[in-house]
Amino acid sequence: MGSEFKVQFPGTNFPELVVPGGFSLSRKLDVQNSPILFGCRTGICATCVCLVEGSVSPPTDDEKEVLELFAPDEPTARLACQVKVDSNLSIKACLEG
Repeated sequence: MGSEFKVQFPGTNFPELVVPGGFSLSRKLDVQNSPILFGCRTGICATCVCLVEGSVSPPTDDEKEVLELFAPDEPTARLACQVKVDSNLSIKACLEG
């Protein structure tokens, strides 16, 4: 059996999740009706921009381009649809309202 990691959503009432290592964050959150919204799930719409605390792989060049437009001054910003869970994470929605 592989590793499992905790994903928390500070500032919300959303419960902590336990996610298998390497699992797509958007896939798990979609099943759980999460506080992070998803649109295209391909990394181009920026609906799921969030702030991530924890160790995740670096963004691809395509993801970097989207983040430069929608979260230029947020060094921990990521597109949740592009994140694979490989550590405990804390996630906050970046685009609200």
